[in-house]
Amino acid sequence: MKVLLQAQNLTRSVGDRTLFRDICLSVGEGQRVGLIARNGTGKSTLLNILASVDTADSGEVVTTSGLRIGYLPQTPEYPEDMTVMEACFWHAQQDMDDTEEALALEVRSKQILGKLKIGDTSRKLSVLSGGQLKRVALANVLIKGPDLLILDEPTNHLDLEMIEWLESYLGRQCVSLIMVTHDRYFLDRVCNVIVEMDDEKLYTYRGNYAYYLEKRQERLDNARAEIARANNLYRTELEWMRSTPQARSHKARYREEAFYELENKARRRIEEENVRLTINSGYIGSKIFEAEYVSKAFELEGERKLIILKDFYYNFSRYEKMGIIGNNGTGKSTFLKLLLGIIPPDSGRFVIGETVRFGYFSQEGMKVDDDMKVIDAVRRIAEYVDLGGGRRLSAMQFLQHFMFMPEQQQNYIYKLSGGERRRLQLCLVLMQNPNFLILDEPTNDMDIVTLQVLEEYLQDFKGCVIVVSHDRYFMDKVVDHVLVFKGSGVVDDFPGNYTQYRSAGKQKQQDNTKRKNRLNLP
Repeated sequence: MKVLLQAQNLTRSVGDRTLFRDICLSVGEGQRVGLIARNGTGKSTLLNILASVDTADSGEVVTTSGLRIGYLPQTPEYPEDMTVMEACFWHAQQDMDDTEEALALEVRSKQILGKLKIGDTSRKLSVLSGGQLKRVALANVLIKGPDLLILDEPTNHLDLEMIEWLESYLGRQCVSLIMVTHDRYFLDRVCNVIVEMDDEKLYTYRGNYAYYLEKRQERLDNARAEIARANNLYRTELEWMRSTPQARSHKARYREEAFYELENKARRRIEEENVRLTINSGYIGSKIFEAEYVSKAFELEGERKLIILKDFYYNFSRYEKMGIIGNNGTGKSTFLKLLLGIIPPDSGRFVIGETVRFGYFSQEGMKVDDDMKVIDAVRRIAEYVDLGGGRRLSAMQFLQHFMFMPEQQQNYIYKLSGGERRRLQLCLVLMQNPNFLILDEPTNDMDIVTLQVLEEYLQDFKGCVIVVSHDRYFMDKVVDHVLVFKGSGVVDDFPGNYTQYRSAGKQKQQDNTKRKNRLNLP
């Protein structure tokens, strides 16, 4: 197998914190590598280094001669005075030899932009949303057909239809790639190598995401056996450290240092032990909310209207866990804001039960003071959360459960990565102890470990949940039925999760095809 890119002994630190040390990584022809790690451990930094946008403190990245790399950063930046089409040509124009090639590229650009729901290619980038800009940037890296794709969260801001298209598109292309994504179905179906970054090291698993889960569990089981042996040694060393100072001569200093290293390792493993968190969300009555024939539309240019809801009726049940899906622009986030009273309906009303206490996690996130420490921001909400039965969890313990270790809790918020900031904002919502959670795209920029913790939290949550998400894996694990926003005010109610909904749709399509064939219909 021909190696296209090879990272050799890369080390990178930020301030006094080492992100990774002496790591080696290669991407071969035909390999599709998924990079997994917790937020703040350097995933995006590593991709920037591989794409030559950033540099390592030491080590080097070697590529084959003439390798064409297409790079999608997590937050793309373009000159604002550019149009959509100009942005698509931005990195490609210096490689174009003639007018015919330019025309072919323009046709290809429009096809891909169409799939990504970017219709008007003459629009200025300055008027696009962050999600639309990310889609333009994705089109930009796909149209030229690079030898190697480096993608940082490519599914962010894509609706389900676009994600499935991109999945299929990458499956058909003869392209190698390395990417960071939290979308586990996408990882499983696209990647054939999974690389996990943990404790400043890389662990490689040559298979898809399902294979990675199996082999990672084997690694953790072996690690637990090592930790058990380490704990026995820890006890022996503790007895020695407690002996008289005379027993510890300067010749044994290395033994003291080994003890402290061992102590830190054992403590870190204990701190990271994943225990399911069940919080007492308090009483919630049988009356939750009722949407009484709600209608909402927005005026567009000319006489056109964007219809979100049309005489929509729904009676929400106690302890219900609802997922909301649909293409971008069909009104999913608007529906949440209508329910919360942020946007008024044109007609009809929402009747909310007296015992309902909303907790709202928006796409924009809560405003926080960047100069505050993480722990102080959470303590402003509450010092403790109620676990029920007289048990309480301190703010520090709660943060630790969501992967903010004690030393990280003392960090100032402005030092957090984008994913860490989203995780903190989620903690701020949950610390309010709501009994009705409304989560708008909670999986964006979250790492997989945090998503696993959040999934368990929501599965055990003794209250109501509404989730808008394009993360199919997340929806399958959390919700028990879905509202499908189809546009023009049409909303379908389906009793099941996302995969069951898709399976039912495919079955219906097959049945219709068979019926038409049987009746010789066009």
